[in-house]
Amino acid sequence: MLTCKKTYFDIPFAHRQYLHDGHCAYVHGHNWDISVTFACSQTDENGFVVDFGKVKFIKKWIDENLDHACVFSESDPLAKKLIEAAPEAWNARFVKECSCEGLARHFFGVFDALVRENTNGRAWVVRVSVSEDKKNTACYGE
Repeated sequence: MLTCKKTYFDIPFAHRQYLHDGHCAYVHGHNWDISVTFACSQTDENGFVVDFGKVKFIKKWIDENLDHACVFSESDPLAKKLIEAAPEAWNARFVKECSCEGLARHFFGVFDALVRENTNGRAWVVRVSVSEDKKNTACYGE
């Protein structure tokens, strides 16, 4: 198995850790970095695991779903109230868990499906790393 990695830097979005006993319970934002590690058993005709110029579908997904968004955990009891109070103020997204770890797991599922679809199953994702402000990182892989 061969691997390669691409990183998307400084993606601005917010989240809220509603169960946290400190300031992370408030809606707050970070500049996030997302690294995707790709793998394959057989390279393409150029000898690439993936052609970095042809994975623009990942950047497109990031731009459409995360750029200036607020990501909430599905179980957040205030999320819907906040959004309903001023829907025009939110680009809200929901995931199972909006912790750094939960985001890594969520992005893994999304990106793995996209890569498999766009490479006809020749390549896949083995790891996703998510960093908050380049200081704290969580990784998920299978």
